[in-house]
Amino acid sequence: MLANFADASSLFFNINIFLAIAFGTILGLVFGALPGLTATMGIALLLPLTFGMDPVTGMGMLLGVYCGAISGGSIPAALLNIPGTPSSVATTLDAFPMARNGEPGRALGLCIVSSLIGGLISVVIFAFMSPVIAEVALKFSAIEYFALGLFGLTIIASVSDKSIIKGIIAGLIGVLISLIGIDSLTGVVRLTAGVPDLIGGVEFMPALIGLFALSQIISDATSVNPSNNVEARVRVSNAYPRFRETFRHWKIWSSSSLIGALVGAIPGAGGSIASFLAYDQAKRISKTPEKFGSGHNEGIISCESANNGMTGGALIPMMTLGIPGDASAAILMGGLLIHGLQPGPMLFESQANIAYGIIIAFLIANIFMFCFQSIGIKLFVRVLQVPRSYLLPFILVMCILGSYGISGTLGSAWVLLFFGVFGYFLNRYGFSCAPVVLGMILGYMVESNFRRGMTMHDGDWTVFFSRPISLGFILLSLISIGLPIYRQYRQGRERRAQAAQVKNSH
Repeated sequence: MLANFADASSLFFNINIFLAIAFGTILGLVFGALPGLTATMGIALLLPLTFGMDPVTGMGMLLGVYCGAISGGSIPAALLNIPGTPSSVATTLDAFPMARNGEPGRALGLCIVSSLIGGLISVVIFAFMSPVIAEVALKFSAIEYFALGLFGLTIIASVSDKSIIKGIIAGLIGVLISLIGIDSLTGVVRLTAGVPDLIGGVEFMPALIGLFALSQIISDATSVNPSNNVEARVRVSNAYPRFRETFRHWKIWSSSSLIGALVGAIPGAGGSIASFLAYDQAKRISKTPEKFGSGHNEGIISCESANNGMTGGALIPMMTLGIPGDASAAILMGGLLIHGLQPGPMLFESQANIAYGIIIAFLIANIFMFCFQSIGIKLFVRVLQVPRSYLLPFILVMCILGSYGISGTLGSAWVLLFFGVFGYFLNRYGFSCAPVVLGMILGYMVESNFRRGMTMHDGDWTVFFSRPISLGFILLSLISIGLPIYRQYRQGRERRAQAAQVKNSH
């Protein structure tokens, strides 16, 4: 394998490869930072430009877009509470509160270093563990996807702000929203209230932008509290990559990067699930779980390292099996096919120099992503120094354009408006938007795979407990539910014991 990397490195004596990767990375950062412009759209936009390039140069530019967009989503997530990409939703939970506390530079610094670490770990996993992980990912059927989704729903307790009850209610609302549209098994139209635009379901990106961006705009526009004007408290001097602070939490970024790579390798799982799972795991192993959600560095590190760990994981089934891990990987696979490369096990045998050259290009893309964000971090932070009266209308216009550009219909704008108002009232009455998003992501996944699994096995529900991977996720779900309950019971018992001691001492 090392000999293959040595042979592939000879392809990088051409400066055009580095220029192409750098251009792709910069464009990816822009697409990730603008609401509605995802990594998938950026890769699709640049795909025609790769026709005349050699395979490694063309794929390197597309991988630059991929890495840049996933990492760039943290910029608006931290500064404006707007997840630039779906995988950045969990980042808003701690990065934005830290920015609101007057430390946007520190929040972005943690995001940048965590993204680099997650990306580099995913490169190592992609290069040396692809066959093993791909073999495990192939064993996922409807049974395993149901169990994974069920485990994901138990994270609602972790991402709820203060009230678990309100978090569960918000999560159930998200699940209900995910069921709107045509039933994939029976073809029955459900929960559309007679609105034709809802037959295909609720568009996720406009709903996401509305819940976080538009609701925040409404909240800021209607607030009369001067302390909400962050621009008066922004310190640009502390805007730099936070290496020492990030490395100190090695358990967080190592486990989160691994979670990201493993979830990314499961076709259809996606970065949103990876970041939420990593956030939940970080909160469980943290010595200060009560600080999560208030601007805690461990929360930021876990989400961003998982996001970028997912990128390498998503490439594993694409390169080794010809099965893309997500929508972006599907377009990347199209880039391989355009250049006459057939993804699969033989790619590493018949055209090893190109296959390993793509891995090296992926490594360079992660390094460029870190360098460009480090250079621009002080500029990003200065966005918050723009008066809110100018900034909010600009963000509103970008949100509308981003939502409209997804489908090219006014229906997306109406979805944005509805969820913006809905998110505003959720926040006003103490509900978190994150459980709603989690329910929207996982609700349909759980429901459809449960029914599909039951249909495949003639209604035998015991199959969910007889397959090792499914059983493992179900046990993790029970533990995830039971531990908080037990912890709450033990804390209550300790408080009662202390009260009894105080009473007896008097």
